[in-house]
Amino acid sequence: MPVKNILVVDDSPTERFFAVDLLTKAGYQVSTAENGEEGIAKAKVEKPDLILMDVVMPGLNGYQATRTLTRDEATKHIPVIVCTTKGQETDKIWGLRQGAVDYLVKPLNPTDLLARIAALS
Repeated sequence: MPVKNILVVDDSPTERFFAVDLLTKAGYQVSTAENGEEGIAKAKVEKPDLILMDVVMPGLNGYQATRTLTRDEATKHIPVIVCTTKGQETDKIWGLRQGAVDYLVKPLNPTDLLARIAALS
């Protein structure tokens, strides 16, 4: 299934702006959420084709939100790419264990991000 609609979950206005700008210019429909709880709620309603998930957020962090989404019948089919500043190998392993299909470390390389999204289609 081609990726058309992407949900960006990140508490940083700067990171959300960067992602929305990059993805809309690449032809994707983009919606945003500011934290894990909002991300889960929007994913259930909007049913995006892909979720880009930050990890370090107030309240429900990105690992917890990813685990919730990938274990819920309503959202488990939606791939999640974790996009975070947490770059240790143990962080990556933990993110993938929560159900993420990919793990990218910020600052994001625009070309790399778009290639990873295209590879999911």
